[in-house]
Amino acid sequence: MNFIEELRWRGMIHDIMPGTEEALLEKSSSGYIGFDPTSDSLHIGSLVQIMILVHFQRSGHSPIALIGGATGMVGDPSGKSQERNLLDKETIAHNILGIKSQLEKFLDFEGQNAAKVVNNSDWFDSMHFLEFIRDVGKHIPVNYMMAKDSVKSRLETGMSFTEFTYQLVQGFDFYHLHENHDCIIQLGGSDQWGNIVTGTELIRRKNGGSAFAVTTPLIKKSDGSKFGKTESGNIWLDNERTSPYAFYQYWLNVSDEDALAYIKIFTLFSKNDIEGFQKEHENARHLRLLQKKLAEDITLRVHGIEALEQAIAASSILFGKSTKEDLMKLSDQDFLSVFEGVPQAQVSRQELNDGISIVDALVAKSGFLKSNGEARRDLTANSISVNKEKVNQDFQLGDSNLINDKYILLGKGKKTNFILKIEG
Repeated sequence: MNFIEELRWRGMIHDIMPGTEEALLEKSSSGYIGFDPTSDSLHIGSLVQIMILVHFQRSGHSPIALIGGATGMVGDPSGKSQERNLLDKETIAHNILGIKSQLEKFLDFEGQNAAKVVNNSDWFDSMHFLEFIRDVGKHIPVNYMMAKDSVKSRLETGMSFTEFTYQLVQGFDFYHLHENHDCIIQLGGSDQWGNIVTGTELIRRKNGGSAFAVTTPLIKKSDGSKFGKTESGNIWLDNERTSPYAFYQYWLNVSDEDALAYIKIFTLFSKNDIEGFQKEHENARHLRLLQKKLAEDITLRVHGIEALEQAIAASSILFGKSTKEDLMKLSDQDFLSVFEGVPQAQVSRQELNDGISIVDALVAKSGFLKSNGEARRDLTANSISVNKEKVNQDFQLGDSNLINDKYILLGKGKKTNFILKIEG
């Protein structure tokens, strides 16, 4: 597979250095992308770069994921309006373990073109300052560094020496990987172009070697809002930060225009497959086929088949097509995500064991309905449900009604819900 051609039809190339495509077609090579260890989880903004490495490996090349254990203590100024907080070694070490475990879901770390994870603290920790400015700093002129957008954009507001030298530090990463891992190409987002070409320039000036660069466009949503963000914050790959249900829903709810772009970027479906999906989607847009294909594929890869099935079940609950069995399949996290904002009341486990009538549950124990009379009228009208199943006035709540041994879902009609949480 031609790596550059694959990226091109998927809309994943922003800048490319001349000669890159020819160099990669000539022989199997190594290439790298850097990941910032500011958290123990990546978010979906990082998925673009992960997919670049996936395509690189599928094209017969060896991907290297560089996690910036050293550079994470400095901070990349690219695209930043102010200097960020620096991290200590213990935090960075913890974050690296989390990131590596997520990369292992996408990349093959065995075989002929096995992926590698490297940490740049392995070579920077033993390097002294004078050694760095002698062996690295002297090769890159200050006027070359000042011309970079990441520097020029900060000249008025101010930039520390630490941030100013970041491009040299990243440039040396590329040089080190070129010398020790036969790495000839660095990949990254378009905001990294200045840092990347500093690396190619350092390689050329220090040893006359050839090195190349490809950057990807920064992903945006068609409505102008920021990709990967919701009102509650980032969409993370870690299921403790973003539930599989919320993850699945994010992709399911993208616009038609975004779905067509994202299915090329974030999945491995072929060009023919995607064109087929698009035709089916155009014939019945209300079915949201593109969004479903996109959401299922990414959720499966990130969270696994069981989490995907739970997310689909949770989605059916949201749209009123669920059963008690669907509710019972939900994890705590997904249950609370589906019913986020639904009012709750607590009752003790002893009260439940003693037996709670449905009228008491609706009124005295929860305040869901205003009076016993209203409760009886709604029960007579067959509009009250417990865990999505209709009940009558004789119904008693018990242990068999518990979801995850702690929740009972009361409902009135199709859209009004209340949660009883069992304590003790």
